[in-house]
Formats: sequence, structure tokens, C-alpha cells
Amino acid sequence: MPNQANPLKIAMRIAYKWVEPNLRLFMSSRLPLVWLLALIIGAAVGGSAILFRIGIGLVQWLSLGTVSERMISAANAQPWYVIVLAPVIGGAIVGLLLQTIQKKQRAGGVADVIEARAHGGTGLPFWPGLSSALITVISLGSGASAGREGPMVHLGATLGTSVFSKLKLPDSTMRILLAAGVASAVSASFNAPIAGVLFAHEVILGHYAMSAFVPIVLSSAMGTLVSRLYFGEAVAFILPHYQINTYWEFPAFVLLGIICAIVAISFQFALIGSDWLARNIKMPIWLRPIIGGALVGSIAVFYPEIIGVGYEATDGALNSELPLTLMLSLLVVKTIATAITLASRFGGGIFSPSLYLGAMTGGAFGLIAANHLPEMASSHGLYAILGMGAVASAVLGAPISTTMIVFELTGGYELSIALLIAVSISTGLNQAIHGRSYFHWQLEMRGVMLQDGAHKWLVRIVHVEDFADPPRPDSDTTFDPESEEPFLAPLDTLEKALRTFDDAGKSTLPVIDPKNPTEIVGYASHVKALRYFNSALIQANVEEHR
Repeated sequence: MPNQANPLKIAMRIAYKWVEPNLRLFMSSRLPLVWLLALIIGAAVGGSAILFRIGIGLVQWLSLGTVSERMISAANAQPWYVIVLAPVIGGAIVGLLLQTIQKKQRAGGVADVIEARAHGGTGLPFWPGLSSALITVISLGSGASAGREGPMVHLGATLGTSVFSKLKLPDSTMRILLAAGVASAVSASFNAPIAGVLFAHEVILGHYAMSAFVPIVLSSAMGTLVSRLYFGEAVAFILPHYQINTYWEFPAFVLLGIICAIVAISFQFALIGSDWLARNIKMPIWLRPIIGGALVGSIAVFYPEIIGVGYEATDGALNSELPLTLMLSLLVVKTIATAITLASRFGGGIFSPSLYLGAMTGGAFGLIAANHLPEMASSHGLYAILGMGAVASAVLGAPISTTMIVFELTGGYELSIALLIAVSISTGLNQAIHGRSYFHWQLEMRGVMLQDGAHKWLVRIVHVEDFADPPRPDSDTTFDPESEEPFLAPLDTLEKALRTFDDAGKSTLPVIDPKNPTEIVGYASHVKALRYFNSALIQANVEEHR
């Protein structure tokens, strides 16, 4: 018997040595707490998504007399001056809020969340996040032409980080909680839990680490559950059954991908150009949304389909209900209206407009194909689905999660091969022209360069004060500002510090207090600066693969 017990003890000892370090890492990373917080975040963001949509509906009821997202018939029943005045009045309220309570004088969006992730999951304060959501509610409810999903992502990330900031969790954990809030926001907004998970990984985190996967899934599932308890389980667009008629149709899908790339590229140029123009026109911030509202309202008198998120018009394209001339016209006017809306500082995002433009592009393409090759072309509603994914993936820079969003929005999994072909071609061509997504373009306009990797960004967010040593008790702490000796300031970036070390050819430089240029507050070492930089790079790499 003793001899028989020995192998069992040995096996248990081996198993313990195998499992114990993993359990220790699991507990030291506080992952059980992170999972619990992810569930709380998911429920909170799901409830916020419900309130967000109710708020838009209530504001919309004041202007159009309906809380439904099917706004076209309600708009057609109103006098023309109501259609014009609604976004003007909404713009006046938005302008007042921007002027008085919104510090950045703009509503938040996905780009702000990506920047917060780069800063260790911080930088999304609670009250500005709520006021940003309020601005978006008023904007979309009064008829501004934009999407609700991007602002909801910003609100979800805000709830995911600011509420738990006092727990003093590590940066890696805060980034996970931020992504959990994003996943819940996307899943609750689109009723698309898988897409929420993928979007949080693909666009926000930029990696698929296993340590982040579980809390993000928990939050996304909880957000979807809360949203479905109120709105039901129906997908956003109810479609007839579509199928591909023949494999000879696949060259048409390739051509559709190319056309969708042109639409996506043009849409981004319109957004970028209108933003540049607005920045270079001097006027009070409160006046911008009023003028923008008047322009959008004037367009809506003739094309009420551009009002708000545009789900009713998108649904019409997906169900083959819109004529060719109308879809081609809406491609142009929706692009113009959305560009004016965002340049005028209304709250809103580009999720829904991208889906809208894609549906119009695909629907128009399908009608033209059916006219020329009626025996081969599938329904133009099918092409609208493909176009919706192809344009949105190129604009958002998120081909995987956008593909899943389209699947979950429409329930059309049978079209997977055709959709992947159109999405890949559109995304690839957009990358060839723009080199980045619209979100990363927004970040680069703010001087936040994340596209080139962590090493480029870290040298800009690490400061001299992060690695400088205080003066030794016996060292001289006076500095002659008239001398030509090189020096650094506490808030100089690592990039500037490394350049100064290189130019001066010195291993140590004094750190001078900008308020008192004769006082040395520390010394910066070249070796320590490089060691700090390498440590930050290693930590980022470990986080992405753990």
C-alpha cells in the first residue's frame, strides 16, 4: 500500500507545482474582482443604453411627435418650418451646453476612448462623460444627422473606468474595464453581443489577450441581457430570406467592394474637409450648432430620410423598398448632412451613417446589376447588406467586428463569403489611400500618434519626472540660466529627453524647475531613461499576450 500511494503523492505534488503559480498570478492580478466589476459595468452600461435611447425618443417627440426610430413619415406630416427649426433649437441648446459645461467644447466619441486606453485607461471623467451623452441625446433627438453608437461607446467606457478609479487598480486592469464598458455599449446598442466583444478587442485594446477576454465577454453578455429585457430580442433589421443565385456572381461582389471603398474614402474626406473648414472659420462656439442645424434642417425638408440615425431609410434599402434615384441622392445628401452635423459640434458618431451609406451603395449597385444581368443578379437587398458591411468596416477600421455587427443586425449568416470578400477589398483599398481609420485620423489631429505602435506613443506620454532622481543632499542645486549648459524640465517628454541626451553627448542632465529656472529639482540619467522606456515596452507586450 505505501508503494502504491507514492505515485499518487508524486502526481499531486507535480500538479500542485504546475497549478500553484498560475493560481497565484490569477489572484495577484485581482482577476476575480475584475470579473465582478465587469458584470457590474455591463449591467450599468446596458441600463444607460436604454435611458440613452429613451432620452433621444423624448426629445424627438417634442419636435416630430413620435418616439419611434421610424421618423420619415412623422417628418413628412410636419410643416417645413418645424423640420428646419427643430435642429436649430436643438443646436442652440447644444451650443449653450458646449459653451458652459463641456470643457473640451465637443461631445466625446470612440477616438477619446482609444486615447484613454493609451493613457492607461484614464482620462474619461464622469461628469463630462454624462454631459457629453446629454449633448448627443439633444442633438439626435432634434434631427442632427449622426449615429448614437459612438457616443454610447464613450459613455460605456466612462462608466467602466471613472466609477472604479478610486480602487487604485493597475493600468492594465483599468484598460480591461474600459474595454468591458465599450463591449457592453456596442452589444446593448446593436443587440449584438459577439460584435461588442470583437469591437472592444479589435478597435479599443488592439489585442486579444486571454486575460481581457473573459471580463469583456461577461460585460457584453450582461449589457445585451439588460437591453433585451427592455427592447426584446428582435434584430435591428427584419429581412426576407436572401441567397446568392450563382457563384458566377462573385466578381460582382469584388466590384461592389471597390465601389464601397470609394464611398468610404469620399465620406472620410468629407468629414475631414468639413472639420478643417469649421476650424478655420472664426465664430463663437455656441453659434456653430445653430448654423449647422439650419443647414441640416434645410436639407431635411427635401430629404427627411437623413434625419437622426437613419435606421428607417437603411431598413428600406435592405428590404428593396427604395428606388435607384433616391438611393443615389441619399448617398450624397447623407454624406453632406453628417459632415455638417459633426463639424458643427453636434453630438453623434459615424457608426450609423457608415451603415446607412453602405446600404444605399449596395442597394443601388444591386438594382443596376439586376437591370443588366437579371438572370444572374441576386436581390438588391442582398447587395445592400454587403455594402453596409463594406463601407462601415473601411470607415471604422474594424473589418472583423463590423462583419459580425452586420451578421447580428440582420441575422444573415448565409452571406458570409460574399460579405468577407466585399469587406476585405473595401478595407484594404481604404488603408491604401487613408492609411488609417477615421478614429486614428481624429487622434492624429490631436497629436496622438498610435498608428505606428507603442514605442512611438510611449516616448510622448512618458515625462522626465517619471524617471528623474532627486538631487543628492551634498549636490549643488543651483543652475545658471545664462549658461549654455543643456537641461531638461520635469514635463519634457521622453522623446525630447533622448534627443537632448544625444545632442549634448552627456549621460546625466539637470532637471530645472520652470517656475524657478535657477533651481535644480533633479537629475535625469540617459541609462535610466532608456531602462524606463524598455520596461514600459516589455510591460505593454506582456499585457497583450497574457
